[in-house]
Amino acid sequence: MNQRANPAAQRKSLADVVFEKLYRSIKSGAYEADERLPTEHDLAAEFQVSRPVVRDALSKLREQRLIYSRQGAGSFVRQLGMREPLGFGQLENLADLRRCYEFRIVLEPAGAALAAERRTEAHLENIATALESMRDATARHRHREDADFNFHFAISEASENGYFWTAFDALKDHIAVGMQFHGRSLKLTETGLDDVYAEHVGIFQAIRDQQPELARQRMEAHLIGSRDRLFEG
Repeated sequence: MNQRANPAAQRKSLADVVFEKLYRSIKSGAYEADERLPTEHDLAAEFQVSRPVVRDALSKLREQRLIYSRQGAGSFVRQLGMREPLGFGQLENLADLRRCYEFRIVLEPAGAALAAERRTEAHLENIATALESMRDATARHRHREDADFNFHFAISEASENGYFWTAFDALKDHIAVGMQFHGRSLKLTETGLDDVYAEHVGIFQAIRDQQPELARQRMEAHLIGSRDRLFEG
């Protein structure tokens, strides 16, 4: 199922990367309502892409009604593009942590399935980079929560659905707590870290090979196993 990306697909993937970064910036409130975005020239320099790539990304933002254009003046952030922070509140106890896992077990397998259908070479590279960091940490009998989070977040980005990565990013602090405690529990067994690394490899392979149902199953099994190791180990 692996196919070498043609030039058009590569341009599309670069535009998607720029779109996703600007999307997150706007949604996180980095820009005020009616604030002008940097010029195409400045955005091209910032993201190290060509101006046509930036234009494609801006066009997609306009389609999503996140920005509007004024002739001769540039692109501006719409009021409708702003959002209030998602209302997850603070994680206060183990019951909250269990509920967070319940939510992830519903959300992430669906995101993994979409990622298997829609991933680009750029998405795969992001997932593989996080996986490589996890491999290096595992070899040193360590667990890197940041690499673990980046792996899962990169999959949410590969879903090509902003609802997935926005929700996942909003839950970052909650998920980090769970990953920290889960990492400690893995060190209590001789093969815990190796086993979980292998689970991540399996998820990556299913997404790489464009097998949505297998990606869904492996992500669900991984999250259920993580929850059970944390709460029952």
